[in-house]
Amino acid sequence: MSLLDTHLAHLTEALPSFRRWEPLLARWGVALAGRLTAGGRLLVAGNGGSAAEAQHLTAELVGKLHDDRRPLSAIALHAETSALTAIGNDYGYEEVFARQVRAHGRPDDVLLLLSTSGASGNLLAAAQAGRDAGLCCWAFTGPLPNLLAEACHEALAVDSSDSQVVQELHLVASHLLCEYVEQTMADQLTPVTGAVRAGVEVVLDGGAVRPVQA
Repeated sequence: MSLLDTHLAHLTEALPSFRRWEPLLARWGVALAGRLTAGGRLLVAGNGGSAAEAQHLTAELVGKLHDDRRPLSAIALHAETSALTAIGNDYGYEEVFARQVRAHGRPDDVLLLLSTSGASGNLLAAAQAGRDAGLCCWAFTGPLPNLLAEACHEALAVDSSDSQVVQELHLVASHLLCEYVEQTMADQLTPVTGAVRAGVEVVLDGGAVRPVQA
């Protein structure tokens, strides 16, 4: 088999078991939409490729996935390079996310941690900091059992020994999570075209038009 065929075969093997996570993603999307529209925020973190995927997720929420909507607060902790390097230098690499969680996290926030191994020390420390601060802690991981899934309240675990496949399905999960967030918001608020120019978001509420601060 070619490299492409081998890779696609591994991906195909992981897809049937991945389908079982849709109810979880739907429930997370509703919960996340509720928290973010009520003024909470999403904190996310990962290492390496998982860091890139976590930042991809925050970009979709602060920006948009499909239709225009209000921006949602989502922060990629690994993207705070000055804080990350200062904390790593002064407190050690295992503290680079945990200290930021203690600084930014509030009880109404959600912490989402991404790891293919589920064993990264800095993510485990962040999960503990999040739970101590009263955040709702979720994880995207590789196969169960793993330490990060156990450290968080809930976890989506991709059942594949191939870390590339795990990361690729984490991206699918991120997109689906955003879709469920936007679907939940669309069920509640319908933006009216042209509202941005007025400096406010205008929505249809029970058939009536009302302004809402963006």
